[in-house]
Amino acid sequence: MAIVIIIFLVLLLLGMPAAFAIGISGALFFIVTPDLPFSIVVQRALAPTQSFNMLAIPLFVFAGKLMNSTGITNRLIKLANVITGHMYGNLAQTSCLLSVLMGGVSGSANADAAMQSRIFAPSMREKGYSMAYGAAVNGYTSLIVATLPPSLGLIIYGSVGEVSIGRLFAGGFMPGIMMMTAYMLTIRFTAKRRNYMPVREKRASFGEIGKSAFDGVWALLFPVILIVGIRFGIFTPSESGAFACVYAVIIGRFVYKELTWKKFEETLKNTVGDIGVIMVIVAFSGIFGYGIVYDRIPQAAASFLMGVSGNPHVLLFIIIALLTIVGTCMETTVVALLLTPILLPVVTAAGIDPVHFGLIMMTVVTMGIMTPPMGIALFTTSSIMGCKPEETTKESLPFIIATLSVVAVCVFFPNFILWIPNMIFGGK
Repeated sequence: MAIVIIIFLVLLLLGMPAAFAIGISGALFFIVTPDLPFSIVVQRALAPTQSFNMLAIPLFVFAGKLMNSTGITNRLIKLANVITGHMYGNLAQTSCLLSVLMGGVSGSANADAAMQSRIFAPSMREKGYSMAYGAAVNGYTSLIVATLPPSLGLIIYGSVGEVSIGRLFAGGFMPGIMMMTAYMLTIRFTAKRRNYMPVREKRASFGEIGKSAFDGVWALLFPVILIVGIRFGIFTPSESGAFACVYAVIIGRFVYKELTWKKFEETLKNTVGDIGVIMVIVAFSGIFGYGIVYDRIPQAAASFLMGVSGNPHVLLFIIIALLTIVGTCMETTVVALLLTPILLPVVTAAGIDPVHFGLIMMTVVTMGIMTPPMGIALFTTSSIMGCKPEETTKESLPFIIATLSVVAVCVFFPNFILWIPNMIFGGK
């Protein structure tokens, strides 16, 4: 398996798309292992796509794009702007709060970073914001989406690791709130130093906030409906994706009346392209994953890491360091698909709750989208904002510290992170 991993990394460094790097290196494993029939390659490519839980991914991608086409996103922007208007760097604060509100809509940190950069770039430029600072803000605040339902990363982690997606969704609220708080404090201090002044002298009244919240109530209710529906068995996580699509169509067509047939058709076309990319990676990862299990890499990794330290905290920090490095080189989806079956047995053997670990893992891995050399969101936000990626990286340092501080709290206080899923779904 070592030569297969080396080939995989070489192909990535040569710029080959991740899906094909995974598929080619995975197929190579069957070529160099004579005991395995090559026909298994086709079987393992098809197997992940037949997972009922994985059906949630295309459904939530479609639902998120539908909500963007129905006016829900615009109403959430207005709400966020009303709440943060009195704060230093209110445009940056609005970006942060919007990520929290959008967590239940997009499910994708990459999509959120790109969308918010397009939305806020003109206003930030007009108000005299550093474009690199704006790119860092829009990129890092989008990481909040990694833990809030319906996070696509959590769906993949739960599906591959056979961990309750309902508990993962519920558990994501506390890390999401902590990240929002950490980022808003970071923006407060950095924006004040840069003299990015508030747009209004006083806080918005409860009446103003209430009116804006009422306009966006259908989006605000969405994650709550998901958790309640899964908890009481109204629908499974995958069925909740189908519900999300129907929900978005009904709200867009009959409540806000902004979803036209033309918008629906465009949304459908865009969704097909995004789903195609994701599902090719999912399919080819089945080939690669078979080799990982066949060579007993999870057992070997567990023995090695447990030999280094049996202390759960030390073990978690070792894994976090590994995930931080890997996250800078691979897409979040790829890391979740390939490393979950390796790392999950290690942490469960050390007595670490799989939901607790999943939330930490997805937060750390998603941070890789804003770190060089292959951070997708780093290059996307920098391009949209009109600045160099190295400038954005420099401006990102305070947000990296904020993110790692939240991760440290998650490591040392697992009960604080897990109290919502334990309250809703009961104990482990």
